[in-house]
Amino acid sequence: MKALVYEGPEIMNIWEVPVPFPNPNEVLIRVECVGICGSELSGFLGHNSLRVPPLIMGHEFSGVIAETGSAVSRLKVGCRVAVNPLITCGECNYCVTGFPQLCPKRSLLGAHRPGAFAEYISVPEKNVYVLEDHISSEEGALAEPLAVAIHLCRLLKLDPTYKFLILGAGPIGLLILQVAQIYGLKTIVVVDLNEDRLEIVQELGGSSTTSLIDYEKGSFDAVIDAVGVETTRAQCIEYVRPGGSVIFSGLHQNETNLPINDVIRNEIKMFGAFSNNPIDFETALQWISEGRVNLMPWTVQAPLKNGSDCFKKLISNPGKIAKMILTLR
Repeated sequence: MKALVYEGPEIMNIWEVPVPFPNPNEVLIRVECVGICGSELSGFLGHNSLRVPPLIMGHEFSGVIAETGSAVSRLKVGCRVAVNPLITCGECNYCVTGFPQLCPKRSLLGAHRPGAFAEYISVPEKNVYVLEDHISSEEGALAEPLAVAIHLCRLLKLDPTYKFLILGAGPIGLLILQVAQIYGLKTIVVVDLNEDRLEIVQELGGSSTTSLIDYEKGSFDAVIDAVGVETTRAQCIEYVRPGGSVIFSGLHQNETNLPINDVIRNEIKMFGAFSNNPIDFETALQWISEGRVNLMPWTVQAPLKNGSDCFKKLISNPGKIAKMILTLR
């Protein structure tokens, strides 16, 4: 089969590789659509320690079941499906108490094992969700990033009265905006340097800005950093109100200096947030089915063979593109 393989910083090429064989509890999926994630962009640049070449990335995807393992009973060949790419043991204390995203044995498709930038991928049955007939394959590929946005907002326990600040208007930031609107929030400010993406924010009904200079420091009830660099993390602490909540989700930079004395004196609640759990993924599919969340008007598709060029475009100048999806149909 053909696969888009990350060979090293800024190098991706199509390889011919063997079709994976599903284990007894796995299904083989013929990939139809797979999104490019921001974490994969940093991986492509060589800035992400999880993504070691040579590697088939890709964890936001949908497809059709082509083969089932001998122990699979719930799923059938021909089912259209989306996949939660976070694979966990299902037995540890975190897994059995509702926090599988913290499983010490967790692995991520497209990072710890081959991903979906390929014609076929083999995944555990428990991670697979059948798509309703009216959900497109493109929409199915958005389930994972939407689940991440839902996870973030659920951790914050958003209240409709909150003033909410989102740093970053990439796909996750735009999805967080829509999730917050579902929660009933009216005052939502999104910050980004890409003015084209800020147009999307405005079209979705949010407030947008390239600078926080006109906003009062310490005035937001909740802040999410969907970028992950020292500047945006510091802005979270600077602009959240005393007693407010901050979530860090962006992974672009590891080491960061923060004004911890301000955090202490203002009793700021800080959270890290990683991936999602099945509750978030199931909610994402439900909201997609109900038409409550949509990035399709700002989503661009391209064939898998053009994947390297797509990565370079997203890094250099994405323009008014919220999401780029690679297709294999």
